[in-house]
Amino acid sequence: MSVITVFNALYCNEELIVPQLVAKTGYRLVNDSEIVALASKLSGIAPERISRAFSSKTSLFNPFTHEKERSIAYLRQAVAEILAEGNMVVAGFCCHFVPSSISHILRICLIAEMTYRLQLAQSLPSAEKDPLKAIHKNDEDKAAWILQLLGKTDPWDPSLYDIVIPSDKIGADESIHLIIRNLHTDVLAPTEASLAALADFKLQAKVQVALALEGHGVSVSAKDGEVTLTIEKNVLMLSRLEQELKEIVSKIEGVQTVSTEVGKNFHQADIYRKVDFQAPSRVLLVDDEREFVQTLSERLLLRDMGSAVAYDGESALEMLREDEPDVMILDLKMPGIDGMEVLKRVKATQPEIEVIILTGHGNETDRETCMQLGAFAYLQKPVDIDILSETMKKANEKIMLRRQEKSA
Repeated sequence: MSVITVFNALYCNEELIVPQLVAKTGYRLVNDSEIVALASKLSGIAPERISRAFSSKTSLFNPFTHEKERSIAYLRQAVAEILAEGNMVVAGFCCHFVPSSISHILRICLIAEMTYRLQLAQSLPSAEKDPLKAIHKNDEDKAAWILQLLGKTDPWDPSLYDIVIPSDKIGADESIHLIIRNLHTDVLAPTEASLAALADFKLQAKVQVALALEGHGVSVSAKDGEVTLTIEKNVLMLSRLEQELKEIVSKIEGVQTVSTEVGKNFHQADIYRKVDFQAPSRVLLVDDEREFVQTLSERLLLRDMGSAVAYDGESALEMLREDEPDVMILDLKMPGIDGMEVLKRVKATQPEIEVIILTGHGNETDRETCMQLGAFAYLQKPVDIDILSETMKKANEKIMLRRQEKSA
């Protein structure tokens, strides 16, 4: 039940090597899309949102949603479940979830010189319009991924792999022969210790998901049912947090003991914050009154509602092309593209975004028009912050209900 993992730079003959490796070993191919699909099934998070975890560009809203961390927790759990099957080739970002303590894994890296990669990209019929840009973006994503998971700055660091294959110098057939020759060695036979490490990995993944669901972000290690939680950020009431973490983890099947410790970053100034998933945390505030919108953002944060800010309609629409909020608070009167036009475009292209109009210049006709265009609510400035907060929570409840119905 040995496993081969393959991590590669873009355009390094992976499209030749991986399929042939699967054919010659008879192993099942498991790629990122399959793992994402399982993680989505386990979590209820849409696959496209989980896939964003692979990007080096983190959402503006992630400091409040922790969606990337939750996605990674579920991806890890999906890998742990799949890995138990054995006899497979795991190719892609997710292969780096597998801890080095599991010894019946043959870890492969495919890499090549940039000149070769660029030439190969240009020779393929499905080549990108700008292959150099695509290569740099892929390298950037993989570097950020390895840094987040393993704390390494070089995704091609030889210490991460058993075999590093320079695919510009070694052909596909020779590469496959090299991999299979190393696969059939006694070192890669599953041992009692290696299978125990796999069980530890599965338990670690379950614990991290359980903590992520409760809005906690701490490091987890597991050994023979003994779980250690490492708190990296400073916290005002450490003993209370430790007790809460232990109560969550001790209920998980397979956990025998739970201990906590502080990590090397505990001295830093940032304060540990539990995430409230019931409060809106992907909120975009769009208003050209800078002082007002900045103050509003700060007041919402005090109510555990995270927000990003745009000061004009054009900037808001540009942000929407890259990062989709759940709720938008939108002023009507702005220079350039006004709020009414922003509302029309949002509802035409991203209708699931709930838009709350908050304006000091509207009238009854504007209110009727906005509601007909699909606005969730229409509020006048100055607004009571409690009324705005309650309206945002109702918009968020509508979004969550819609997602539950879609996943049912």
